[in-house]
Amino acid sequence: MKIICEKSEILKGIRTVSKAVSVKSSMSIIECILIECSDDEIKLTANNMEFGIETKIKGTIEEKGVVALEARILQEIISHLSESDVTITTDSNNLTTIVCEKSKFNIVGRPGDDFPVLPDVEKNEPLIISEYSFKEIVKQTYFSVSESESNKMMSGELIEINNNKMTVTSLDGHRISIRKIELNYDHEDMKAVVPGKTLNEVTKIISGDTDKDIEIYFTDKHLLFEFDETRVVSRIIEGEYFKVNQMLSNDYETKFDINKKSFTECIERSTLLVKEGDKKPIIIDITDENMELKINSTIGSLDENIDIEKEGRDIKIGFNPKFLIEALRVIDEEVITVYMVNPKAPCIIKDEKESYIYLILPVNFNTIN
Repeated sequence: MKIICEKSEILKGIRTVSKAVSVKSSMSIIECILIECSDDEIKLTANNMEFGIETKIKGTIEEKGVVALEARILQEIISHLSESDVTITTDSNNLTTIVCEKSKFNIVGRPGDDFPVLPDVEKNEPLIISEYSFKEIVKQTYFSVSESESNKMMSGELIEINNNKMTVTSLDGHRISIRKIELNYDHEDMKAVVPGKTLNEVTKIISGDTDKDIEIYFTDKHLLFEFDETRVVSRIIEGEYFKVNQMLSNDYETKFDINKKSFTECIERSTLLVKEGDKKPIIIDITDENMELKINSTIGSLDENIDIEKEGRDIKIGFNPKFLIEALRVIDEEVITVYMVNPKAPCIIKDEKESYIYLILPVNFNTIN
């Protein structure tokens, strides 16, 4: 195999697929990037067996071939080369030579036949959505995906299409995030639980332009993302997702409107007094047209008041400030509406159209010192 590419082009391809490279796997081959050269295209692939990424790069093909190279060393070498053309050559034993101007590296490659191929995903009717909308809806829900792999369902996000409305849902046992957008075309109803990590990695690759689309194809076991010259194939988490609608309620005893920016900034100030790892709640005391926020820690204390417009009963309730901040940061409205029932029931932040719903469980601040 022999190819010649601009450094910037091959480095961009490596960085794209490296998001699917496995780290410290028992299968060392999936710590590699596969380089394939046919008559008319140069293709880079990484596959960690959970999801895989394939992208095409521009370059000159002088000899067809295939080789698997350790991703870490390949990226390190290319990133440190001069801004010039890079020539990559392999011999019959997969010994690979990388040349750029006066620099020359020799590294050991592996046969391409050892590399696990990406699943072949049948292309049925695609979900077509702008890169901007996709990036936004993942950003607005991904933070409440569970970081623990012990519960596979919580590590994924539910994507549903119903009546031409796309809904994305995530939860981690302490909160629920729901975002809805209207599709501008007819699409059949469907739903799938997608690993949150896959969705997040795709958002890191796409530009997020409003005038660029991403196509998503769903099957029973896999889904395929296609955009630009890149394909991402991921498994689907099998099983029944949580019955989230049963966790939501329209009942409330207290409802208030509040300036989102003021609310967020106040909570952010309270976290200045909390050491990392501490579980100090922020206590919210709502009376009449006033909200008082308090936090006490070994560092100090904060007491602040914010004007609100309230309906219903007074209430005193505690929350993990991190959970409130993460929800508030992804809401664009200047004024938000918060619904509460009692100090032991979750609060719900939503708009009238329910284009977004954030449910957050309270903490029992009486038992926390």
